[in-house]
Amino acid sequence: MADRTALPPLAMYYTVLLEGLPLGAVQLGPFSGCTGLDAHYEPFEWKEGGDNGTVVRLPGRLVYSSVKLSHQVSEKSGALLKWFTQISVTASRGSATITLFADDGQPVAYWRLQGVWPVSYTGPSLTTGPAGEAVAVETIELAHEGFMT
Repeated sequence: MADRTALPPLAMYYTVLLEGLPLGAVQLGPFSGCTGLDAHYEPFEWKEGGDNGTVVRLPGRLVYSSVKLSHQVSEKSGALLKWFTQISVTASRGSATITLFADDGQPVAYWRLQGVWPVSYTGPSLTTGPAGEAVAVETIELAHEGFMT
């Protein structure tokens, strides 16, 4: 039988803590979808004069993708929508901590984002299937200025 401690943790669920916002700290979750936790360097190519056969590639600007978060609508959903609608009046940026939990409820990893602000908000589709089994899910997309260590 395989040793369960050697197996990688499954992405069971995660939470998001928003801080430094006009509405105060907001703990959201559990979330069911998270994409965009990535960054890359734009390569800078240097073509040295006199050496037509060599192109040196150097790391250029560091670019962060927007993070898309999806979760079931809850009593805290209003806070997300309020933050999104207030951005046009007060361009406030905060921080976000995304914490991944294992199936036993223990935190496994976290990602801290700085300079976070909402780019887009998508509310739930208010339709159900024949048996009424649809779950109301909302999505918010966050731009950020980078990962905090």
